[in-house]
Amino acid sequence: MFSHIMVGTNDIDRSQRFYDAVLGVLGAGQAMRNAASTGHERLFYRHDGSTFCVSQPINGEAASCANGGTIGFRCDSPEQVQRFHDVAVAHGGCSIEAPPGLRQTAAGALHLAYVRDPDGNKLCALHRPK
Repeated sequence: MFSHIMVGTNDIDRSQRFYDAVLGVLGAGQAMRNAASTGHERLFYRHDGSTFCVSQPINGEAASCANGGTIGFRCDSPEQVQRFHDVAVAHGGCSIEAPPGLRQTAAGALHLAYVRDPDGNKLCALHRPK
């Protein structure tokens, strides 16, 4: 359904340090970085058929996070959920909501962790036990 997800940043270097570390937990390599013809810089992380992008806003205005928006990343284990969270916090992210762990939801049992990246974008690490 999705070809990619892109978030904005006000500091591309800070975002690259954060996402290189956090998405590295999931097995994504370092970002492919390029400059668009407009001069703004972008980061592209490709992994397992998915693309996650970080960009300086094309319109030149400040980047802002989506109120009510969450970007979820699938994890292979509860330990990977915890590591995603811990690496995010160690690289300038902020832990939000309940502590990482098992939660009972309408969709069943899930291991979840929520963080905000340095620009305020809300990220979720999720593992669904089989």
